[in-house]
Amino acid sequence: MKVMVIVKATKNSEAGVMPSEKLLAEMGNYNEELVKAGILLAGDGLHPSSKGKRIRFSGGKRTVVDGPFAETKELVAGYWIWQVRSMDEALEWARRCPDPMPGEDAELELRPVFEMEDFASALTPELREQDARLRAEVERQKQS
Repeated sequence: MKVMVIVKATKNSEAGVMPSEKLLAEMGNYNEELVKAGILLAGDGLHPSSKGKRIRFSGGKRTVVDGPFAETKELVAGYWIWQVRSMDEALEWARRCPDPMPGEDAELELRPVFEMEDFASALTPELREQDARLRAEVERQKQS
């Protein structure tokens, strides 16, 4: 199963406070463990929401909203995508994570990622073929 591990934003991450050399080294070592275990598929930190945009959809209308966004506790500061056998395995790895926001309360949120099989009842053969074609194209573009 794929799991998205969401690193929740904090006051400091939203203020643009950069991680220390020590934290970068700890996270680098942790990421290395994830890679060696065959778990890490992707992961990145995000700039503060002040550099972001949102698009709101309402009745066919689209409205662009510039950051920063309120409610820091609801924002995302970074993420990983992991391939694990179970949510329990993901929890085991998450418990080993270095404190992502030293000096502040921090939170990781783990969420399963939908797989195509989860949409079985609505997935026509044409949609399955399109998904396979798009995934192959993404892989081809990565190789270029």
